[in-house]
Amino acid sequence: MKLKFALPALAAALVLSTAALAADEYNVANGLTLNGNPLGMHGIDPVSMFAGNAPGAGDAVYTSSHDGVDYYFATAETKEQFDAAPESFLPQFGGFCAFGIYVGKKLDGDVRFADIVDGKLYLFVNAVIFDKYLQQKDEVLAGAYAKWPEIRETAISDL
Repeated sequence: MKLKFALPALAAALVLSTAALAADEYNVANGLTLNGNPLGMHGIDPVSMFAGNAPGAGDAVYTSSHDGVDYYFATAETKEQFDAAPESFLPQFGGFCAFGIYVGKKLDGDVRFADIVDGKLYLFVNAVIFDKYLQQKDEVLAGAYAKWPEIRETAISDL
């Protein structure tokens, strides 16, 4: 009888611990998807960011998991593109604001304030920060890449 209760509790603990690990390295939405993973990029199709149009909302029907995080896609085609080369479409710094990483913070990355440099996607928290970034792109990106290894696995609350 005790086993009946222990197994579901163990399964729940494993799912939650996986979500907690992903939450340290990736900017994820609160809650879990139907797969039991946190949702990346607030449900925006990462491939759509490279199409030159406005970011496209994904659909849970087209879901892929990468490194413990789920991503939604607008179409089966964009899902297939992502599945073939996820690192080509994922935002840098786990989807956190690149300027935030530069200053040692994990701030929300907003797809409305994004830049693609050398084929890599960078997100920013708001228009003010995005404008600051545009004035010193090279310095911000170099600083963010230097800082990321130090804070990558650090919980947001500890920064």
